[in-house]
Amino acid sequence: MELTFLGTSAGVPSKRRNVTAMVLNPMNNQPNYWLFDCGEGTQHQMLHTTFNPGKLSKIFITHLHGDHIFGLPGLLCSRSMAGNENPLTVYGPQGIRQFIEMALRLSCSWTAFPLEIIEITAGEVFCDDEFRVTAYPLTHPVECYGYRIEQQAKPGALDAMRLKAQGIMPGPWFQQLKRGETVTLSDGRVIAGRDYLGPAQKGKILAIFGDTGPTPAALALAQNADVMVHETTLEAAMAEKANSRGHSTTVQAAQVASAAGVGRLVMTHFSSRYDEADCEALLRECQEIFPATIAAKDFFTMQI
Repeated sequence: MELTFLGTSAGVPSKRRNVTAMVLNPMNNQPNYWLFDCGEGTQHQMLHTTFNPGKLSKIFITHLHGDHIFGLPGLLCSRSMAGNENPLTVYGPQGIRQFIEMALRLSCSWTAFPLEIIEITAGEVFCDDEFRVTAYPLTHPVECYGYRIEQQAKPGALDAMRLKAQGIMPGPWFQQLKRGETVTLSDGRVIAGRDYLGPAQKGKILAIFGDTGPTPAALALAQNADVMVHETTLEAAMAEKANSRGHSTTVQAAQVASAAGVGRLVMTHFSSRYDEADCEALLRECQEIFPATIAAKDFFTMQI
């Protein structure tokens, strides 16, 4: 998977950072992307990338504060005006349906593509053969969620050499065996694919936090994640102010990463009070506690 940050500023944009949005490319050989949050100007940010709004298949909204949703009506309308007919599903807290439908109705706009809006609660919100997405409630002045994206385990490698040694040559049945299925060969032999598969390959885990102060749900959301994306709105010395507004500091995010056993922590959602030099200082605060920390910038892409 690949994750690209389109906006990394908190509350309002700055000269170098737009407000929150990030694109997940599942890299599953299908032309579809997932968008997490959609702050004002998100579609403008996408113009500077290779991402096409028409290829978005899912949008996950963490909460209804403006810096996370004000770009949504414009993106939906532009997607429709481009003549795109690919279906799109929007997931978000209660109220996301009213926001979208009212914005479209009052502006006399519409979507020319199938649009499904799903208002979520805590728990599983999506699951298929490749991914499972679970929402966890966070601590913020409005209903807010974090999303845990779990890639389903993949079957182990097929032992083709062993099959050939037993006189089973490559053919269409290899794909069936790779899926663990049982096949009957032309000579009557019955071969069980599971007997020729190596250990299953564990899928990757990505944890994306919405805005939050310290919360009991953090450890479950981030547990053993390969990558954890967490807001670091303010520096450690401003913990009281950050927490009173439902936000976290650098140190608090790093403590969650350490306790949850994550692989990497990605900082984002920086207050506009901080310039680039200040953000480097924030990064150092995190790295003192959790060395495997990265500070996201707009258009930064990472492999998961």
